[in-house]
Amino acid sequence: DATSAMAAQLLAGLVLASLLSRAAAKACEGSNLPSDGALRIGSLFKPSTCEKKSKPGDKLSMHYTGKLYSDCTVFDSSVERGDPFEFTLGQGQVIRGWDDGLRGMCVGEKRKLTIPSGLGYGDDGSPPSIPGGATLQFEVELLDIKTPKPKKKKSKKKKKQAAPKAEL
Repeated sequence: DATSAMAAQLLAGLVLASLLSRAAAKACEGSNLPSDGALRIGSLFKPSTCEKKSKPGDKLSMHYTGKLYSDCTVFDSSVERGDPFEFTLGQGQVIRGWDDGLRGMCVGEKRKLTIPSGLGYGDDGSPPSIPGGATLQFEVELLDIKTPKPKKKKSKKKKKQAAPKAEL
């Protein structure tokens, strides 16, 4: 009957909600990954078309929210500030986990990066928000890619020099 079907749907919904909350809580159990652990890259959204992928040397415009993996404390968010972050990929302007984890992204793509401390802020951290040895988790969205124009090569032709004036 209809009541039994509704009860079954409600129970299925509660079970699903419980499983999802457990999965979300797993990252907030008070532990960090080993400092020499691998970078984890998860796909949250991928556009159906991608005309250009990010590569080293590109200037990227990103939105991000950074959390401590151990307790899910948000330590920084360009989304909350409403101010995208810009940097050049592969130039050491950001932590290595970003330089490695943001390659090959398409505009509009969203990823979740889980970054062990060895690819983040290391044993020193970034006080006061990020303790030493902290594993970081970032949700990132690529807003724009600007590829620098190649520098013009200098002409190898020598300019003719004016002849020296004769002394009289």
